[in-house]
Amino acid sequence: MNVAVNRRTSVTAVVSLVFGVLAWFALPLVGAIVAVICGHAARAEIRASGGQTEGAGLALAGLLLGWTHLAILLLAVLVFIVLPLSVLGGLGVFGHWLQHWQNCGGTAI
Repeated sequence: MNVAVNRRTSVTAVVSLVFGVLAWFALPLVGAIVAVICGHAARAEIRASGGQTEGAGLALAGLLLGWTHLAILLLAVLVFIVLPLSVLGGLGVFGHWLQHWQNCGGTAI
């Protein structure tokens, strides 16, 4: 006896994947945030469905794309904004290091 199982793909997982891809090409910050939120929501939905909902791979791909994009954005902010302000202005995290280096005979940048 064959029993047909009516499984559906999670729409939230599809949205996560679509916005994860869009984060890299069209919607940098917003796309990544939507991908991460929808990816976590989709994984919870899929777990709670008891095997009736598919799309775990789509949700995981959206999560990976979104989190990776957010990590790269954070790194870019640190490298291109925080670091130059710290070194050139003598402020923040690297100010003490710069002052010590100058006191030891280094020249200012």
